[in-house]
Amino acid sequence: MAKTVICLDNVKKTYDMGNTSVHALRGISFSIGQGEFVSIMGPSGSGKSTCMNMVGCLDRPTSGIVEVGGKETAKMSEKELAVLRNETIGFVFQQYHLISSLSVLENVMLPLRYRGMEKSVRIEQAKEALDRVGLSERMNHMPYELSGGQKQRVAIARATVTKPYIVLADEPTGALDSETGLAVLKLFREINNSGTTIVIVTHDAGIGASTNRCIKIFDGRIQSDKTQTPISAKDAIAGDVQYRASSEPPL
Repeated sequence: MAKTVICLDNVKKTYDMGNTSVHALRGISFSIGQGEFVSIMGPSGSGKSTCMNMVGCLDRPTSGIVEVGGKETAKMSEKELAVLRNETIGFVFQQYHLISSLSVLENVMLPLRYRGMEKSVRIEQAKEALDRVGLSERMNHMPYELSGGQKQRVAIARATVTKPYIVLADEPTGALDSETGLAVLKLFREINNSGTTIVIVTHDAGIGASTNRCIKIFDGRIQSDKTQTPISAKDAIAGDVQYRASSEPPL
């Protein structure tokens, strides 16, 4: 059985908005093992983004336990959480979040800087990461010189340059055309085949169906958590969604 790398146990999150309390998570529990390819799926307002923040050590639960890499995040200081994120998790966002004043190579090098590596080592590892996503020839370009798909591949290179054992992707194909989204999904599959745990947060039923396991969240609760035979990336992007493991309709 694969080692558990993410574990949420009865996690609740409440935000106080003036005189109103918003219950974003209402008792979420699941575990994810090393090497899994999982989607967390739900409509806007379902709690999936809050769930992502818990998994990514970007927020703390109101109650319940969140463990990443065997460490309970609520008991860690902000500095300890920053180290855990840098050593454990690579992040990929819908809007890329590249630094416009840095070149492609410098953007990918950035996570390594926080590890105190020598510049020559950072350059070598960043070049290797860019080569894996097929962007070696663009390493001296600036982000504004890239297409959306190229920016997302740079973001994936940056997320994987530290060789994390978890990659957390938030709507990674949401801003891309279908052909580029297909290439990005295939790239995630290649990364997962190397043993990296992939967690994709999405509202898209096609993306949810392309993973080996889909956790559906609705109104802050888990609606279903099922292993499935994934559809191809091509069918996922085309919207040809058929949940082979379930007769339940997508959200």
